Amino acid sequence: MPHADAGDIARMLAGRIGQLVHELLPNGRREGVEWRCGSVAGERGHSLSVHLAGRKSGVFCDFATGEGGDALDLVAAVLFRGGKAAAIAWARRWLGLGDGPVPATQRRQAADTRAADDADVERRRALAQALWLAAAPRLAGTPVDDYLAGRGIALAELGRQPRALRYHPALWCQEVGAKLPAMVAAITDGNGEHSATHRTFLARRRDGVWTKAPLRDAKKSLGQVRSGSIRIWRGASARSLRDAPQGDSVALAEGIETALSVALIYPELRVLSAVSVGNMMAIALPPAISTVYLICDNDGANPDTARALQRAVDRFAGEGRAVKLARSPIGSDMNDLLQAAE
Repeated sequence: MPHADAGDIARMLAGRIGQLVHELLPNGRREGVEWRCGSVAGERGHSLSVHLAGRKSGVFCDFATGEGGDALDLVAAVLFRGGKAAAIAWARRWLGLGDGPVPATQRRQAADTRAADDADVERRRALAQALWLAAAPRLAGTPVDDYLAGRGIALAELGRQPRALRYHPALWCQEVGAKLPAMVAAITDGNGEHSATHRTFLARRRDGVWTKAPLRDAKKSLGQVRSGSIRIWRGASARSLRDAPQGDSVALAEGIETALSVALIYPELRVLSAVSVGNMMAIALPPAISTVYLICDNDGANPDTARALQRAVDRFAGEGRAVKLARSPIGSDMNDLLQAAE
């Protein structure tokens, strides 16, 4: 087979990426426009991300190891330990191409699929933004306020509510087939554009306390999460991330609750929520940011977490920034430290 066909095969695989990931990585699950699992070995987790739509359809990245590539590279990594020739032969059989060149009609079909995926990405982005805009901007007196207070997070102590956070009284939850109240957060890309919306579904216990809803995963995202962040706190400068003063610092936490806890403990710091530890290394920061604090959970010797953190350290250090790891001296995370200080 001519080597030039490899690109066509990768594009055709990308056109059927939904089916492909189910076969290659059946233990993974869809999160927005990505398929997530632990690694190319296929275990459950979040370190490996495969784009399911748009111009990056089929592109994968293992945040823990740094491995990545297109859909054909994914086949090679999962099935053949990186062997490209064997991956090409397998992909041709899977696509039903036989031994001849890739037909022009199938090339056009792949291009049409890519165009349709681009439209789907934009549709999801628009839906994500509309969802956030439909939520109430004021949190005081809402179940979100009560839920956060139950975690020791008193928004009133910050002096102002983070603009990225909102409350929606009734969002559709596919898992339970009903509408639930939710904390809604805007995920912003490196250009300051709204790229996705994060939802934390809430439920009220019999004793009246608001907590995360008892779901398989109470936290879900709609839209393009990778490289985006939830902008929680502007720190001492009170300026936007884009207009951060030269030499400014930023703290990158994983979840919203941890990020809010850091903002309350260290209000002088600019604080962002990366949504996941694997996404920390992908967040785009302006050149003015000279120091990055990576807020780590005390989750033991989890190798995936350790690799993801190292990738973030290497990435930001490679950009010439000072990188520091910060952990709570007690409990599992900074929220435990905040609650202990009450």
